[in-house]
Amino acid sequence: MQHTDHTIISCAVTGAIHTPSMSDALPVSPEEISAQALDAARAGAAVLHLHARDPHDGRPSSDPDVFRRFLAPIAAGTDAVVNITTGGSAVMTLDERLAAARAFAPELASLNMGSMNFNFAPAASRVTRWRHDWEETYLTGSADRIFSNTFTQIETVLRDLQALGTRFEFECYDIGHLYTLAHFAGRGLVRPPYLIQGVFGVLGGIGPDLDHVQHMVRTADRLFGEDYVFSAFGAGRHQFAVATHAAQLGGHVRVGLEDSLYIGAGRLARDNAEQVEKIARILDEIGRRPATPDQARSVLALKGAAHTELPRPDGPHRDEAVRR
Repeated sequence: MQHTDHTIISCAVTGAIHTPSMSDALPVSPEEISAQALDAARAGAAVLHLHARDPHDGRPSSDPDVFRRFLAPIAAGTDAVVNITTGGSAVMTLDERLAAARAFAPELASLNMGSMNFNFAPAASRVTRWRHDWEETYLTGSADRIFSNTFTQIETVLRDLQALGTRFEFECYDIGHLYTLAHFAGRGLVRPPYLIQGVFGVLGGIGPDLDHVQHMVRTADRLFGEDYVFSAFGAGRHQFAVATHAAQLGGHVRVGLEDSLYIGAGRLARDNAEQVEKIARILDEIGRRPATPDQARSVLALKGAAHTELPRPDGPHRDEAVRR
């Protein structure tokens, strides 16, 4: 693993798992997503991991026009790295999941490294009143749904987005996903440094036990040596324990309302920034400093925001301005 003096904080702002009935704080509209993303960046997040939602009812959306509505104010208001999902939702086609990343050529995009059971149906039992008719069946249906990320699908994402200069947050929900990444690395389809995002505590993936975090790091060390950067997050109540352990091992961290709606036991977070502020305090206590966006770009070997197609409300795209 590559070790650095600074810890990259990623913030996953809204995701596609939680639904509006679960928390008033979950951002749904483009205005809410951009406002919370900007607040998270001000709180110390160097990377913003972004999904879109239908502005009318909060269901996951793959529409680039919806992405554009929050990407423009984010790009205008912060230099944080924009990370666009290619996971989207398990109910989307691969073309739908890729639509926004293809349109905006971000510096970073997430890429799930294997097909899996991804069951979040138990969350439905904790909701007493539904705001929208789609929510309950969406949650309970996940118990009978495969999240498809076949080798052919992964290769399609790699080839399409690397042609745009985009690099990847490789989301690894189990140890086998590391070997899938090693397979593509061995074929020369990805290049280091590899950002491995360990995902712990999703029902269907590896559990949130801290020795599993160490096991993933040890396995990645054998497969990739110094050619990878490690980050981790824990789902739900395991969020801060897993992130803290990853930082103690020399890795990086991810928080955000995509991964947990809570700030502590039984206490809903007021917004994404509150979670970023908490992990920043923890990092300070263990002698780690949050990375700036430019430090994150250096560690992850990113192309820079000027080389993306992110929309900007205040004039031409940066590359167009330079050409003029």
